[in-house]
Amino acid sequence: METYIQIIANGLMLGALYACIAVGFSLVWGVLNVINMLHGSFIVLGGYLAFFAWAQLGVSPFVMLFVVAAVLFLLGFLIQYGAINRVVSKPVLLTLTLTFGLDLILYNFMNVVFEATPRRITLDLGSLGIGEVMLPYDRLLAMLLALAMTGILYWVLRSSRIGRAIVAVRMDRDAAALMGIRVNKVYAITFGISAMMAGACGALMAVVYPITTNTTGLLLGKAFTICVIGGLGSVPGALVGGLALGLIESFAGTWLGAQYAILIGSLLMLTLLMVRPTGLIGKRGYE
Repeated sequence: METYIQIIANGLMLGALYACIAVGFSLVWGVLNVINMLHGSFIVLGGYLAFFAWAQLGVSPFVMLFVVAAVLFLLGFLIQYGAINRVVSKPVLLTLTLTFGLDLILYNFMNVVFEATPRRITLDLGSLGIGEVMLPYDRLLAMLLALAMTGILYWVLRSSRIGRAIVAVRMDRDAAALMGIRVNKVYAITFGISAMMAGACGALMAVVYPITTNTTGLLLGKAFTICVIGGLGSVPGALVGGLALGLIESFAGTWLGAQYAILIGSLLMLTLLMVRPTGLIGKRGYE
């Protein structure tokens, strides 16, 4: 029994990070109808910034998290406002190509400046023991912060003025513009929030896993998979999809081996696309 509890605990800790990874990607896809190929690089950039602040300045990644979030928000806002907004109303293939090109620039910039050597923040905070179940404090704290950020974003979207503007633009861009909402600015803020969540999650992931530019594609793929599993365009969908994928990978990695964990998650995604394309809690007709 303790073994299964440990597997579930590991899956939930991993799934919380996955939810934080996917929520920004889902938001941009749902609001702007843009598949953001930059998302994986944003996560890795956040991890690198947190690592070098810890390694060279001694700043805790849990403190640096807020600085990384601010930097990535500004970067995302400027990219959207200065480049993507110019083509956001064009066919999806054009915005996909633009974000892919921007991702190549950022990816190669990180390779030149940071190199591709895997780096991880090692805090050695000990573990919380509950019977036979061990919960490392660094992973536990990363999970709690990831859940807190996801919850705060959900509250912002539901309760704040900018959140209501984002939801209005998502539902009907033309009607929102007629009501006086500056759609292009809302797009830029949405993209900035997405980059902020990605960078902050990257800072947390650097505590749990090695960060390297070689994982940008893998992280982007996970974000896409989570959106399909949970449902597009909503924070609860990203949360459900992230936790589900974390649990699936945890069980698959234990029973079949770590090399099969990603395969099982991908098979689940393909199955859902065939039998329930809206995801576990997505709404029919929402695209």
